[in-house]
Amino acid sequence: MNAIDLAERGFVPTPLIRFGIRRLLRQRASWCRAHRGEQLHDLGNSGPIALATDAANRQHYEVPTAFYRLMLGPRMKYSCCWFDDAHDAVGDAALARAEQRMLQITCENAALGDGQRILELGCGWGSLSIYMAEHFPASNILAVSNSRTQRAYIEDQARSRGLDNLEVLTADVNELANHLDAGRCFDRVVSVEMFEHMRNWSRLLSCILDRWLAPDGRLFLHYFCHRHTAYPFEDDRERGDGNWMARHFFTGGMMPSEAMLDGFDGLEVLNRHVIPGTHYARTLNAWLHRLDVNRPEALKVLAGSAVAGGSGAPVDTPVVRFNRWRMFLLACAELFDYAEGREWYVTHRLAGRP
Repeated sequence: MNAIDLAERGFVPTPLIRFGIRRLLRQRASWCRAHRGEQLHDLGNSGPIALATDAANRQHYEVPTAFYRLMLGPRMKYSCCWFDDAHDAVGDAALARAEQRMLQITCENAALGDGQRILELGCGWGSLSIYMAEHFPASNILAVSNSRTQRAYIEDQARSRGLDNLEVLTADVNELANHLDAGRCFDRVVSVEMFEHMRNWSRLLSCILDRWLAPDGRLFLHYFCHRHTAYPFEDDRERGDGNWMARHFFTGGMMPSEAMLDGFDGLEVLNRHVIPGTHYARTLNAWLHRLDVNRPEALKVLAGSAVAGGSGAPVDTPVVRFNRWRMFLLACAELFDYAEGREWYVTHRLAGRP
């Protein structure tokens, strides 16, 4: 039994897990410096739009909604939040404020306005979809998710709030062109932390430009990134630090570089904003705090949902699955806190046709 096995069973203290993660991050940062820019072209311009979408769905999006309610904030925002007060204690009230603030910042940076036709790709549990529908009542919003449970949750939230300007579509992004009419144009196409799960950005961007973005429309992307090097999350024995994350949480995903969107044909980046990684670290630590506080309830939820382990492994116990989520949050929190949030962070890009 190795150290990861022990941690998954809850036998390794949290400070020791953080220590081990920081050690691996130093190795990864060194690797990024040595491979600066090498894989940018291949990663963004080859293969299908997304890899292993079924695995990604199983790992994240078909986990019971009740589990995420125990971990996320009141708006169920499963992405980076913004903390105005760096000294604010990690707690429910601070997380709720941070969710609200980032939704506001996102709408500002995406140049959203009432009356627009808006397409959201990868809508999660609808935090931005619902926010847009509430704040832009004259807009028509189409939100796309790869998860049936997410769609059901969003539609329930929209009904309870009396929102009639929001439609939710369940579709695999590889097949989205078959589900969404090419003649249906949008003034804004927005996506928050979905492109990290994509492999062929060029093909997806071409589809957006050719099919759905209005001639004077704008594309807004919020994605986490490394400051200069893109790399895939692969079960690669040569780089052991990536094995566990790729196997259990990011199968087929990638870490983009900050400039990943820049330079694609037919697109011009009009505005750039950087969200320091420390904001995401605080978000993840707030989720971890909630998960720990709600441990008994979370274990009950996981016990009621059998999900096979990575690489076709047998069904894992609720304790192992719970501890894997803790390790995932710890790993991501340490990643974005590395070098005071200047090595890995979030970028906002607003782009249009040249």
